[in-house]
Amino acid sequence: MTTGSEPAERPRQRVLPAPTWESEAFWKGGFDGQLLIHSCRRCGRFFHPPAAACWRCRSTDVGPRPASGLAVVAAVSVNEHQWHPGFEPPYAVAIVELDDEPDVRLTTNIVGCAPGDVRIGMSVTVCFEDWDDVSIPVFRPLEEGRR
Repeated sequence: MTTGSEPAERPRQRVLPAPTWESEAFWKGGFDGQLLIHSCRRCGRFFHPPAAACWRCRSTDVGPRPASGLAVVAAVSVNEHQWHPGFEPPYAVAIVELDDEPDVRLTTNIVGCAPGDVRIGMSVTVCFEDWDDVSIPVFRPLEEGRR
């Protein structure tokens, strides 16, 4: 179950992913307020990106399950250049490590604060940008004392 399912304010435009059968749960779980990450039913570990087999134990008994939605910023870059119409700079692009499985990292945007305020080690929680066919997981700073 995720901790921050309220929708994120979304940009006017964004390049949207084209979900595959393996990634569809990841891109659509936000419609139900869940960050769905593939996990192995044999070894119990999360992994990303989604795949047909666990890279750790090679089991094919895998599928999506809800992650907590809590993470820590591992790397961040503030983009000052407009690369896409309607996606106004500045914005923070970050790599976050999931609390559930620290070696599972997602490249995402940090929202809900000034891009220049995002710091490595910052605790964040998932929220979602809902589009017609996908719900993009983005992260916002976690309120102090909520971890």
